[in-house]
Amino acid sequence: MRLEKGDTLPDVARHFSLGINAVSAANPGVDIWVPEAGERIMLPLSFILPDAPREGIVINLAAMRLFQFKRNADALAVLTYPIGIGTEERPSPTGRMYVERKATRPTWHVPASIAKDHQEKGDPLPAAVLPGPDNPLGEYALYLSKPTYLIHGTNKPASIGLRATNGCIRLYPEDVERFYENTPVKTSVHIVNQPYLIGQRHEIVYMEVHAVPENLNTVEFDKAYRKLRNIEKETGRTLDWSKVKKVLADARGIPVPVFEIRKGSAEKIEAVEVQHPIELKGKPEIPELKADDWSVLVADVPDEIDAVRLAAIINHQGPQIPARVVAKGAGYRVIAGPYHAAGEARDAIKRLRIDLGIEGTLMKPVKEVVTRKEVSRK
Repeated sequence: MRLEKGDTLPDVARHFSLGINAVSAANPGVDIWVPEAGERIMLPLSFILPDAPREGIVINLAAMRLFQFKRNADALAVLTYPIGIGTEERPSPTGRMYVERKATRPTWHVPASIAKDHQEKGDPLPAAVLPGPDNPLGEYALYLSKPTYLIHGTNKPASIGLRATNGCIRLYPEDVERFYENTPVKTSVHIVNQPYLIGQRHEIVYMEVHAVPENLNTVEFDKAYRKLRNIEKETGRTLDWSKVKKVLADARGIPVPVFEIRKGSAEKIEAVEVQHPIELKGKPEIPELKADDWSVLVADVPDEIDAVRLAAIINHQGPQIPARVVAKGAGYRVIAGPYHAAGEARDAIKRLRIDLGIEGTLMKPVKEVVTRKEVSRK
């Protein structure tokens, strides 16, 4: 797909139900926030299923992808969604569990460890966060049999495809709604961490890698290596191991053909040109900033690209902090807003400081400034 001016990789990822990790890994060197207009990118829309039973829900943390198996008569359908997962400090669990209960518009009961973290950052949380834009669980939550872990929506959609949660599994708002409706209570959930995937389609063997060489998982790598050696034994032919090494070195998270079971096997996963959609669904909208609105001066930036990048990052906070770039003399200003009251603007300043380490400055409405000047003249 060819990018257009104003596109960001998180917006492209969300439109095509991909995580930012997948799009970024498939397109090394492309600027995440300010890619060049006209640049061609690859959308990784084919996936190798993890090595797990084809039933219920299977989550591969390495690929940051959830697979849902639905059997109808003799057919097996697979639905798949990108996910956000736990950080290295608070990783998502692995193993077998099941969906214990479900809830729409859930209340988030803040765990003590998370409350402590926010308290230390100067951002105290209430004991419970009610449904609404500030609730990190979003509109739908599925509670797992492993206590304190959930599969849920999010108010931070740009975090899908990142290690950004406290261990829960996070989905796009539009994906979690469909997933919630299709998932009964007691559905099995099997969470694995498989960065090296081997698959076969029409006598072509594919390999998909989600870990760079310095992060080699020896146990999982050995499993993949044994699968490839077994293919050699079963076919009586030698793999082209240089192809395997290149896939491992590139770690682009896309299925790459590494072996033809029969020489001349014709069908392979070929790249297909995808047209740019008329509108990227989920792309943050920036409301017009009017003279009677409050706003926040985020930063004065000399370089336009840097200013656009900063505004894009701020726009993708959750909940969104609308931000725009305004020319100012020889440089550029990044301004957040609009806000209808000073308190709303001050809340945005607080979030900028806590979430991004940015010290914003309150900007009064132009009309209010003019009115005060007129009063002083009298």
